[in-house]
Amino acid sequence: MRGTFANTAVQEIEALGRAYWLSKLEQVAEPVLSALADGRLRMAMPIETKPGMEADRAQYAHLEALGRLLSGMAPWLELGEGAANAEEEALRARYAELSRKAIDAGTNPSSPDYMNFSDGGQPIVDAAFLAQAILRAPVELWEKLEERVKRQVVASLKATRSRRPHVSNWLLFSAMIEAALHQAGEADWDRMRVDYAIRQHEQWYKGDGAYGDGPEFHWDYYNSFVIQPMLVDVLEALHGEDDEWSALRQNVLKRARRYAEVQERFVAPDGSFPPIGRSLAYRCGAFHSLAQSALRGDLPDRVTPEQARCALTAVIRRTLDAPGTFQEGGWLTIGLAGHQPGAGEIYISTGSLYLCAAAFLPLGLPASHRFWSGPAAPWTSVLAWSGAPIEADGALK
Repeated sequence: MRGTFANTAVQEIEALGRAYWLSKLEQVAEPVLSALADGRLRMAMPIETKPGMEADRAQYAHLEALGRLLSGMAPWLELGEGAANAEEEALRARYAELSRKAIDAGTNPSSPDYMNFSDGGQPIVDAAFLAQAILRAPVELWEKLEERVKRQVVASLKATRSRRPHVSNWLLFSAMIEAALHQAGEADWDRMRVDYAIRQHEQWYKGDGAYGDGPEFHWDYYNSFVIQPMLVDVLEALHGEDDEWSALRQNVLKRARRYAEVQERFVAPDGSFPPIGRSLAYRCGAFHSLAQSALRGDLPDRVTPEQARCALTAVIRRTLDAPGTFQEGGWLTIGLAGHQPGAGEIYISTGSLYLCAAAFLPLGLPASHRFWSGPAAPWTSVLAWSGAPIEADGALK
């Protein structure tokens, strides 16, 4: 009986390989990137929000959609020769070109889709996701940009410096922007914004791989949405720039591995996960940290790449295949599993939802990589609830 339970769960996932991931990413990305490349995102994208918040969130939704989507897509766009076949490579090349056009449209003051980088608090958030995308795809999303567009991007990122981040995970948004400016060769990148973010998060570390979101710990997925992935990416991008940052780097990586291990255990046999905390409308983006660890080849010892693939596939299917997830025109709706408007906080809009793309980071691994080519394997919850042998969990000391 226990073997049947585990085998059934794995068999259902086994058929959903790289081609399935690509089809879901294409479904998410196509409306945003095709509209931006044609200069019609503002005209085409609906703005779903809490009632009464439409005008407020319309100021920010377009940059949200661009930055969050590209942050998740970037490693695949950067893949180069690792595609499974010519069809995938053609798709990747098409989206890389659309993404460059989208970045131009969003940062060009003459564009009908020019985005808000300087009014209100929100721009610092999504400029940071755009910056993260550039760090993750330095060739496709930076080197291949025209010099004019590079200047636009730098100006747009610097415009966010007038925004003051909250004393929370938001400090990492400032740090991420400065890391991207450093990569762009800007001599005036601000070490202090980076240093402040890193030092504060070191103070906010609570143990066993988890940070507080500010001084307090919250039961939510912000360790995955923002904190772990951005700490890792900032420290990797600036490795060697400061001895004290380098000294902290190994501990940060250990904590990220432990958090990825916890995330893998969160995935139930049916791909669901605890609906706790805020921003559940980011759906499978809640597993940003596990996806990043898989991409980096830095999974914990007790989580194999095959386990991670199957767990993430189950989550993607559970959150993006639910009826009502996409509305007319292919735009995402607010919800965790389908259309659930009540799951959106006052800061959630249609653009916010594209953080779900973070789950697709492992598409940046070549099709030949063990993550993709290895046989399907049951993840921890499948083993545990089938009565199969499992190892005892432990804490990071």
